[in-house]
Amino acid sequence: MNCPFCESDNSVSALVCAACGRDIAVPQSLIAERDELVRKRDMLASQLASVTAELKKWERRKGRPTS
Repeated sequence: MNCPFCESDNSVSALVCAACGRDIAVPQSLIAERDELVRKRDMLASQLASVTAELKKWERRKGRPTS
């Protein structure tokens, strides 16, 4: 695992960077929260794309210009 601060290579299980001494451990709860947020972001992006496509179809049927 590379240190996000100095880019030194460290053991995957390292809690502190061997080169710069900074804390590099990430709690599992934060990793799980990040994964859930990424999943929600992707789902919302997909929904937004779908709604945008539907809106453009509706605007074309009504004869309104699309932006």
